[in-house]
Amino acid sequence: MNVVDEDYVPTPGGKPVGKYQNALYHREGLFSVIYKAPALGGESYFPAESSSSKTKVVALKITTPSVMEPPHDSQREAKILAMAASERIIPLIETFRENGSHFVLVFPFVRYDFSDLLRDKKLSKSQIKSCLKDLFIGLADIHSKGIIHRDIKPSNILLKSLDGPAYLSDFGIAWAPEAPGSESADAKITDVGTTCYRPPELLFGNQKYGCSLDLWAAGCTVAEALDPHHETLFDSGELGSDLALIQSVFKKLGTPNLDVWPEAASFRDWGKVQFYEYPPQDWSVLLPSLSEVERDVVGNLVKYESGSRMNASKVLEHAYFSSGE
Repeated sequence: MNVVDEDYVPTPGGKPVGKYQNALYHREGLFSVIYKAPALGGESYFPAESSSSKTKVVALKITTPSVMEPPHDSQREAKILAMAASERIIPLIETFRENGSHFVLVFPFVRYDFSDLLRDKKLSKSQIKSCLKDLFIGLADIHSKGIIHRDIKPSNILLKSLDGPAYLSDFGIAWAPEAPGSESADAKITDVGTTCYRPPELLFGNQKYGCSLDLWAAGCTVAEALDPHHETLFDSGELGSDLALIQSVFKKLGTPNLDVWPEAASFRDWGKVQFYEYPPQDWSVLLPSLSEVERDVVGNLVKYESGSRMNASKVLEHAYFSSGE
């Protein structure tokens, strides 16, 4: 989402979408088109905010369920957002049908996304820390309900201002036990996540993954946010290939064996390809600009064995969030 003044209300000349008038094209995703429109009634839709904080602009996410391919499912997204509703999750205002085949999700339009702000170096270290804290508050909430976001990355973290608060957004490919869609718990789709944020268990065909999937991606997000140049931790190459990503992970964390990564023995694609045996590099070498405390956060999240990753509630208790760094 581009940086746009949230107080700007689209002028006449847009199109009607349901009861919303003057909707103007904003951007599009793989199976959706986003429009901006003036809000109706000027209510506040954010939890824990005063009623004087009015939502002036809404985002209309227009989807066509009949053409969506799993894991994309806008109707499941709406169900999961209703379950996920909490302080640091983008609120779903309503949904409605449009022209028979369209399913529209309505959200408050939020001014910034974390990715843009990092790229443009707009945030101080304390503002970055505040945003990351909000991310883990959101993750702790959804993980307590068994919900897996499956696409954690900086561009899916939205901020109302440079000082926050931040909200976890885009649940378009999320999974929940109460809303599995076409995926059973033991046969989840592995083609989820975005390139360099995808954890290794996906790359080796583990369909039984859980919420720890998000923790690896969150660790990659922390590393990127705290790096002065905001480089991604891993590189999936120009084409975003799995093999390039595996190579990047192995070069940095070392090529794992079953002593390091015992759960991999049950993965569908484990052992099919012989990889060069890279030694692991120390986090002080991989992230030299970060403090020891900052590196410790990343190191506790970016681990091969998914069950060893620090859960979101524990991350919130980490010294990084209580220190003055």
